[in-house]
Amino acid sequence: MATKPARQNRTQRQAGRRSPFATVALIVVGLLATGGTYALFTTSATAETSAAAEVTIEDGSKLFAANCATCHGMNLQGTTQGPTLIGVGAASVDFQVGTGRMPLAATGPQAEKKPVQFTEEQVSALAEFVASKAPGPAIPSDEYLTGEGDASEGAELFRINCAMCHNVAGAGGALTEGKFAPPLAGVAANHVYDAMLIGPQNMPVFNDDNITPEQKANIITYLKYLDETPSVGGFGLGNLGPVSEGLFIWIFGLGGIVAITIWLTARSN
Repeated sequence: MATKPARQNRTQRQAGRRSPFATVALIVVGLLATGGTYALFTTSATAETSAAAEVTIEDGSKLFAANCATCHGMNLQGTTQGPTLIGVGAASVDFQVGTGRMPLAATGPQAEKKPVQFTEEQVSALAEFVASKAPGPAIPSDEYLTGEGDASEGAELFRINCAMCHNVAGAGGALTEGKFAPPLAGVAANHVYDAMLIGPQNMPVFNDDNITPEQKANIITYLKYLDETPSVGGFGLGNLGPVSEGLFIWIFGLGGIVAITIWLTARSN
């Protein structure tokens, strides 16, 4: 009689026990549900991003046709008035248009910086449109534009690669045939990086094999340091080096000696 209740209890426990396949089935269902939900949201986000990119490129196409195609051609092929833009990349547009050099106001030895004619959104749209036609240097990532790199290494790199044209203090300098290396004080970090990537006008190209992105970031850090740190030697005289310093000595130093000589002679007479 004692075995019968025990057998019933065991039968009840077996009847209430979950099948091992049920656990597997629940895991599979959970994975499918999670994966499906993730795929749905990812697909939606990708579709939204693609749609936004298409709208930006379309806006850039309209801006290009209205402001740039006369010189560069509707298909970026270039004309007798301007070079081809196929393969120049978004970085070139970000620099040339973002600094106001383009659209060109007048022909000359080189395009000069002037007030920007477009908003940041319009510059980005133009850059996206040009980049969509052919691969080229992209706009740099924000991580390289913070100005928080190694200023000492940046100063050394700048002296080796840039100072012969831009001056060791970034004050700029004259080149041949009316051309010049512009001063770098106050230039936005993205435009400094852009210029190193694309080599605008007379500037050589410093691709990532010549100067790595981290080294470019260090150069930007050095230039930012120059912007924020006053000259330790006092009045900089334009930071033009021995030319301005020699002129100062010639005018004021020698002029002062002549003035004192005349005064002493007048007193003796």
